[in-house]
Amino acid sequence: MTDNARARKLADRIQVVVAETLDRRIKDPRLGFVTITDARVTGDLREATVFYTVYGDDEERAASAAALESAKGVLRSEVGRQTGVRYTPSLAFVPDALPDNARTIEDLLDKARARDAEVRQVSTGAQYAGEADPYRKPEDEDEDEDGSSDENEGPTSA
Repeated sequence: MTDNARARKLADRIQVVVAETLDRRIKDPRLGFVTITDARVTGDLREATVFYTVYGDDEERAASAAALESAKGVLRSEVGRQTGVRYTPSLAFVPDALPDNARTIEDLLDKARARDAEVRQVSTGAQYAGEADPYRKPEDEDEDEDGSSDENEGPTSA
């Protein structure tokens, strides 16, 4: 087995090689605006998973996925040539869920902003239920008119 540092270095190199090869050598018209976001390699360096995003609609994503699958052999041979490892890892292309997650988070933040604005609008003309400052101050304890205190001052002798 190899160490994780070597697997990470190989994954980083695979990410760069695949991105450069897609940019320079692959001339498939189905290939849209593809961005290689990440690459991961198994511990035995036999399989590599390449994560990508595609700018566009679902049709362009499907066409780009088909183009990546058809170019898998060229990309694998280029990875093997440029990395120089004994066994060239097989490539698997997976669409990255990061843009979908970011879109979901943005939607949730927009809902939270809208709710904050509603609360702010409702609270503009609102009054306090009691006094503006509901906490007792030390001066208030000295000003008791009857002189009694709520605190237990200790044992009293009768």
